[in-house]
Amino acid sequence: MCNSLAPAPYRASPGAEENPGAEEKPDARREYPPAPEPLPVPVMDNHTHLDFRHGLIEVSVRDAMDSAEAVGVQGAVQVGCDLESSRFTVQAVEADPRLLGAVAIHPNDAPLYAGRGELEAALAEIEELASHPRIRAIGETGLDFFRTHGEGLAHQRHSFRRHIDIAKRLGLTLQIHDRDAHDDVVQVLREEGAPERVVFHCFSGDEELARICNDNGWYMSFAGTMTFKNAGNLRAALAIAEPRRILVETDSPFLTPHPHRGRPNASYMVPYTVRSMAEVTESDLAELCSRLAENTLEAYGSWD
Repeated sequence: MCNSLAPAPYRASPGAEENPGAEEKPDARREYPPAPEPLPVPVMDNHTHLDFRHGLIEVSVRDAMDSAEAVGVQGAVQVGCDLESSRFTVQAVEADPRLLGAVAIHPNDAPLYAGRGELEAALAEIEELASHPRIRAIGETGLDFFRTHGEGLAHQRHSFRRHIDIAKRLGLTLQIHDRDAHDDVVQVLREEGAPERVVFHCFSGDEELARICNDNGWYMSFAGTMTFKNAGNLRAALAIAEPRRILVETDSPFLTPHPHRGRPNASYMVPYTVRSMAEVTESDLAELCSRLAENTLEAYGSWD
């Protein structure tokens, strides 16, 4: 059950945003989905990109968080992927107390910075930005064997190790991007020594990786992907994940949960994923929400 309309800030008049003279209705796949029913207990979206635009309209940080709060998503972690978005993240957490932040150079961007001879300078700025009191994580960092190949992988590994070092020295949580690289990510974490708190953002593994996370006390953050019909491995992993190690996220504006897959995502969509998580884990919805909120506070600290 859901509301009939997307929250007001996410609605756009047909054609008005990008072509004021347009008469045809824009591609419906770029329109935001309807709002879900509010959750019984508030939770947090532990990974979003408020500076990324994927739909027909641009929504302010305040409007985005107002829309999320209206359905029981009381806070979010805004995540940087390069210097520009990491700088935005610092501005965003200063502008809205419902946000905490994470800053990093994304694994797929690390080779680009390295190719320009700018990676070490970029990492130095990331460390400087991470000193802000509302920046609570280094991320998203990690390995991506889907989009980066060849010589770029060496730069990814170096960048990942440097981010781990920054997180450990600053006492921050590490948010990991892991795409088609489970074994290598775990290997690097073991070689470097993992920070006290590690989050596998948009968990994409199976039961084996879930057991490794359980054994090491690492958090598994589930996104809308776990609602997809072909994501049996994610649901199997969630089913055996220790309850105190699970989190929820959107990775918005991407990875919109079923039944709105393919349309733009936003933090207000978290309830769709939480309800699916409750079904998979056979949990009472309110109890699961309370657990997710508690886990998120343990992973990132207080929003106050």
